[in-house]
Amino acid sequence: MLELSHKKLQVYQFALQLVKEIYLHTQAYPKEEQFVLVSQLRRAAISVCSNFAEGAARNSKVEKKRFYEISRSSLVEVDTQIELSLILEYLKKGEILNLEEHLESIFRMLSKMIANLESGSKK
Repeated sequence: MLELSHKKLQVYQFALQLVKEIYLHTQAYPKEEQFVLVSQLRRAAISVCSNFAEGAARNSKVEKKRFYEISRSSLVEVDTQIELSLILEYLKKGEILNLEEHLESIFRMLSKMIANLESGSKK
């Protein structure tokens, strides 16, 4: 694997952990959800990591910002799907505390990175 600097960032490490947790939690979903909610949740979680990594590899601040925003949007998608999973009772609130912490931390870090790129591009 490539030794890239973004892999050392906490936001990337948390995003990888998010994918792992999503996979673990969705294993117990009903079979009829395998190609609907499970697939969507897993793809959105993977998108958080993938778009962050792609943005980190870009040279342009505008492009970096765009990919970080896509990553953050995918995170919001995961959050929505977790909320639906709670409503549908595929998950219980007490089971996802670690997952919620990762969602909040990743959202906060991505938002800060986006804000830093915005303020840097105005100079």
